[in-house]
Amino acid sequence: MTTTNGSSPLDVEIGALQGGPADLSQYAGKAVLVVNVASKCGLTPQYTGLEKLHEQYAGRGFSVLGVPCNQFLGQEPGSADEIAEFCSATYGVTFPMTEKVEVNGEGRHPLYERLTGFADAEGHSGDIRWNFEKFLIGRDGRVVARFSPQTEPDAAEVVAAIEAQLA
Repeated sequence: MTTTNGSSPLDVEIGALQGGPADLSQYAGKAVLVVNVASKCGLTPQYTGLEKLHEQYAGRGFSVLGVPCNQFLGQEPGSADEIAEFCSATYGVTFPMTEKVEVNGEGRHPLYERLTGFADAEGHSGDIRWNFEKFLIGRDGRVVARFSPQTEPDAAEVVAAIEAQLA
């Protein structure tokens, strides 16, 4: 992975949803869409689009990475097992998920310390605004795009950014 000063978000350690390390180094050379997710949010149906992206592009070196977070109105209150069961049973999610973390504030996980400095197309950087904010990490391990929570996974700008990384 080509990075400067170990600055890639993929260089951090984070646990997997079902325990053990998530080993983000496995995504070296791939494009990854990192999304803070929640099971009880008005945007939760985006799991369908995220899974579709994951299935469509997995064979080309792409993965969605779900990062559960309970910081927005307590919309991800479940245990790891409850989150996994909900995602699998309700949305057929097969993409990897990390442990539940904080994405804002003093307890912000190092993964999000590295992501939140990147601005979206409207110029927003810094704190995560809500569940389902999306960050695209390119094959070189650097953040290449940020999308607002309301941007659907199958939006033209998301698909175009993914395809540009896989070209």
